[in-house]
Amino acid sequence: MAGEPKVQVSKLLDECGLSSFHIKLIVWSVLIAVIDGYDLAVTAYVAPHLVTDWGVPRGSLGPVLSASGFGVLIGSQIFGWLGDNFGRKPALIAANLFFGIVTFATAYSTNLTELFWLRVIAGLGIGGVIPNVVALNGESAARRLRTTLAIIAVGLVPLGGAGGGIVSAAFVPQYGWPILFKIGGAVPIVIALAAVFGLPESIKYMALHETHRRKMEQLIAVLRPDFKIPPNARFVIEDEKQSPSSNPIYLFRDGLALITPLTWLMFILNLMGFYFLGTWTPTLMSAAHVPPATAALAGSALQIGGTVGALTLCRWLQRWGFSALAIMFVLAMPVVGSIGFAGMTSPAALLTATFFAGFFVLGIQTGINVLGAMIYPTSLRANGSGWQLGLGRLGAIAGPLLGGVFAGLPVEQLYLWSMLPFAVGAVVCFVIYLLLDARQRARPNTEFSTAA
Repeated sequence: MAGEPKVQVSKLLDECGLSSFHIKLIVWSVLIAVIDGYDLAVTAYVAPHLVTDWGVPRGSLGPVLSASGFGVLIGSQIFGWLGDNFGRKPALIAANLFFGIVTFATAYSTNLTELFWLRVIAGLGIGGVIPNVVALNGESAARRLRTTLAIIAVGLVPLGGAGGGIVSAAFVPQYGWPILFKIGGAVPIVIALAAVFGLPESIKYMALHETHRRKMEQLIAVLRPDFKIPPNARFVIEDEKQSPSSNPIYLFRDGLALITPLTWLMFILNLMGFYFLGTWTPTLMSAAHVPPATAALAGSALQIGGTVGALTLCRWLQRWGFSALAIMFVLAMPVVGSIGFAGMTSPAALLTATFFAGFFVLGIQTGINVLGAMIYPTSLRANGSGWQLGLGRLGAIAGPLLGGVFAGLPVEQLYLWSMLPFAVGAVVCFVIYLLLDARQRARPNTEFSTAA
């Protein structure tokens, strides 16, 4: 309505900077992201024990190692849609409750078929976490901090994956492999129940939905006690062009017709490479006569390297966006290719190689999780991110399956071949950078730019 007072939400957030609200949000996001990372990686640490306990051949583990990816393929889109339509907070609570219950039940699997289907079902909930955590943090921060805070939040997902290796080395010898699933089930249930009372909602999501007006006014009073909201003022996100709905067709509008599918391909390629590394490294190293504890720690080093990479590079990614990601794809290639040779050399060489592989590969994944979502406006963000992560799971499924097909190759050769997805990913990422740069010049008032 002409002449009605407006509150510019992005400007307000820019003026607030970093506050206690954001610290609280990051703490909650880290808790949620860490257990999500644990549950994403846990089957890789169970797999070597299934070879000995159930007497199954290594090659038959491919479907089980890919199983959660099938669920994430669908779940990230379902929970992304739920996040855009009902709120980031309800979607995160529901996702954690769902995959927590199913993961706990997985501890009582008695064969590969049961294990496969339970991991598929758990993946539905696991897939709902990252799209909504990215949206929640990116939509609640000042422009100069949007990418950084979102990367910090999801950059600790690999830390949870590393926790699986540590728990495996510490508890599986005494309690058996089911303890990994029991922990992975109980913790997200507790977090979800606590989040009902403590997890904040996205500021921009509340701004777009009148039903959240009272909460929005209360939050502004905390963030800016000196700011007086005019009577009947309308909250607007002045630097975004909102879509009429969260229909996926709008992911291809407004200059995104090529960019959206190319981001899907980029996700597929990087997740293919990462999930091969994450799911097969403990098993392949055990087959190469590396001690089981060292093999488990190699998997943990991969995840820890990812966390260090994400946190170290977050400001660089904030500044340079997709051009920085293209460089990281190139740097990942020789590091990944060296893992097989390092495993044949010494434990120290293996842990060093897997750490730096995680540094680049998971650093890339954290970056594209966030930068990919920031392409879209608030009304589409969780849905757009959900489609990226969901279709990216085609790569997460293919990586472990291809590992099973070629598990008979010498370990050194297998890791050399695993460089290919990163080589193609570098090219795709650079093309996205060029397209986004052209889009930014054509639409100078849109929120996203090639440098985020």
